[in-house]
Amino acid sequence: MFIQPLDLTSLGTTPGSTTGTSAKNNMDPAASQDRFLKLLVAQLNNQDPLNPMDNAQMTTQMAQINTVSGIQELNATLKGMATQFSSATQLQGTSLIGREALLPGSTLAFKGDNAKAAFSLDANATEVRVDIMGTNGEVIDTLEMGAMNAGLHGFDWNAAGIDPATVKGFQVRALNGSQSVSALALQRLSVDSVSFSSGSIQMLLQDGSSRTYDQVLAFM
Repeated sequence: MFIQPLDLTSLGTTPGSTTGTSAKNNMDPAASQDRFLKLLVAQLNNQDPLNPMDNAQMTTQMAQINTVSGIQELNATLKGMATQFSSATQLQGTSLIGREALLPGSTLAFKGDNAKAAFSLDANATEVRVDIMGTNGEVIDTLEMGAMNAGLHGFDWNAAGIDPATVKGFQVRALNGSQSVSALALQRLSVDSVSFSSGSIQMLLQDGSSRTYDQVLAFM
């Protein structure tokens, strides 16, 4: 005897269902199981007595309720995980306020008489210099940094008496003995505020620009 699979659409939310007890029951695994069993019993009561449902067909029908219940439980678990992830993201974003975001770029961030930036060295260096460059390509000042290890390094420059409009940026010269060491110039901008959009952290930085969390290389 061929048995049509039970219609599972009646076990979940149906088109046109709204809020209230009915909609709530549609999302209740226990209620779904109860409706399924009632449908199965009705099908058994109305089957052909000369050609009843065999064990394989019964197993197939019973497996359907496990599938429905499992999907509902999985959806509830995923919803809970999404809520927890959103809360964790907001907590993480709030903790970034006041920290400094490092982004690719050779621009200095000015605040009063101080300017700051950062760089990353690919390898250890015995001698590192940072040249502050003017808008005409001239070297305004040079910072002697000495020997430094590979990795991220921040620096501050005393810009007293310097008009920020005359400063183009900076460049890093690094040597390990007589061998040059590659260096990546980085902007170093304070995070003034954060907002959240579609689960993503948006940061308003010191220079007025807005960046997402994944655009930042590191934080200091």
